[in-house]
Amino acid sequence: MTTIAFIGLGSMGLPMAKNLLAQDFAVRGFDLSPRALESLAKAGGTPTASAAEAANGADFLILMVVNAVQAESVLIGDGALAALPKTAMVVLMATCPPGSVETIAAKVAQSGRRFLDAPVSGGVVGAVEASLTIMAAAPADTFTAALPVLSAIGKKIFKVGDHAGQGAMVKTVNQLLCGVHIAVAAEAFSLAGKVGLDPAVVLEILSGSSASSWMLKDRGPRMIEEDPEITSAVDIFVKDLGIVMEAGRQNKAALPLAATAHQMFLAVSGRGDGKADDSQVIRAYHALNRA
Repeated sequence: MTTIAFIGLGSMGLPMAKNLLAQDFAVRGFDLSPRALESLAKAGGTPTASAAEAANGADFLILMVVNAVQAESVLIGDGALAALPKTAMVVLMATCPPGSVETIAAKVAQSGRRFLDAPVSGGVVGAVEASLTIMAAAPADTFTAALPVLSAIGKKIFKVGDHAGQGAMVKTVNQLLCGVHIAVAAEAFSLAGKVGLDPAVVLEILSGSSASSWMLKDRGPRMIEEDPEITSAVDIFVKDLGIVMEAGRQNKAALPLAATAHQMFLAVSGRGDGKADDSQVIRAYHALNRA
């Protein structure tokens, strides 16, 4: 049986790990949250006391952490890479800057292990339903070896390149659109509210019109709630759009819409709502329009 060390059992990582268990992979997981470890155990996985313990003897090490700093800390600082067998593969699925992914990949390659750059899109819903889109970059043999694992957690699996960082770059482009779509939907609802329109009626109309988008349909209902359930935090898009802006600077690409969206997410985070659902970027518009 293939053994997977899964690091990062958050709102997306935990359902991904459960889907691997459902496909008869052995999963050893680590997370700082005792509740997450307990949930993994209830699903049939094996909680561990450290990332290194999870990695010891594993065939794959999946990293679904917050950022590149955490990924490198798990691999190097916490000893997970050294504990991993030489025949194993590191699969980085978190959203990270392309340059950072290249750096991490080089360290993994230097250690003699294989590396797959494989960020995901689809949110919590996709993680739960095993319908994630996966943007993978690695040599053909590495990609092929990882395909059974990827197929257990994703529905649309693309090989976007041969080199680490290419998957991360596709995810960067994806997050540019996601962040802008959320922000512009919030702007539209803010205008509707300013002029006294019923937001529920506006949402129903827009969702069935040419103005619709996946983000409008998903985030729109939560935008008209005062304190919705959190599926993805404002600060996630502060990070992700920050990655977008850095990619723009490095490649001398003008990204004015992404920059504006980033500022709106930053404004909400700056007022202390960074942990709120990302649909609450609308609070920045409310603050502006009520001034």
